[in-house]
Amino acid sequence: MLDNVKSVILVLSGKGGVGKSTVSTQLALTLKERGFKVGLLDIDLCGPSVPHILNLENENIHQGPDGWVPVYLDKEQRLGVMSIGFLLKSRNDAVVWRGPKKTAMIKQFLEDVYWQDLDFLVIDTPPGTSDEHITVMENLRQIPQCSAIIVTTPQEVAIEDVRKEITFCRKTGIPIFGIIENMSGYQCPTCNECTNIFSSGGGKSLAEISKLQFLGTIPIDPRVGKLAGQGLAAVKELPDSSTSKVFNDLVTAFAESIQNGS
Repeated sequence: MLDNVKSVILVLSGKGGVGKSTVSTQLALTLKERGFKVGLLDIDLCGPSVPHILNLENENIHQGPDGWVPVYLDKEQRLGVMSIGFLLKSRNDAVVWRGPKKTAMIKQFLEDVYWQDLDFLVIDTPPGTSDEHITVMENLRQIPQCSAIIVTTPQEVAIEDVRKEITFCRKTGIPIFGIIENMSGYQCPTCNECTNIFSSGGGKSLAEISKLQFLGTIPIDPRVGKLAGQGLAAVKELPDSSTSKVFNDLVTAFAESIQNGS
């Protein structure tokens, strides 16, 4: 089912609560706004937040002749979404599974979803470096254009956990496209001034030490936070925001990477 996917983007972090789902959804929405056909796969089985962020919680997935049909955000079917959240009766339902069952579910998501032709498949992952990540890595080996975005926050405790994710990628052969520093200060919606409520520069420093590309800083912006649950792209609703600039630059970099075949 991944034969017709041109490029896969894994959104990873060794730390929970750094905003991987926000990065994943806004990246997918930005790609869609730029005219690409996109799939968004949420493999955070125990905390599937993508359906809520994209305002798709009441949607259902269906079995078609070629496999599971993803839920589409738009009538033109330029952004398809798959998540275990669509299989749960309520957002309060807990997925109480051991590793083998989680592995089987992720493998089914990767093999049995009929994405059709995609320019990009964005995969939102849970924190850590265990079963879910190994399953994804093993199933994506045949995809020539697969790379990872590492998400961190500025604090030292997050940086240390994220460093483990970099080691995981290098051990398993997953190319790392670069590092994003999320929650990098608080951006006032009134005066647009950004205040560093945490430490700053941790993501850039980690990128330099690890010899990786630094993809930018995303501040805590209440205006972007309000888009969660509406399925709206920051680049469209808040085109002049710092968040929009980072995602526009990121999509441009990915588009150039595909054109160059790297």
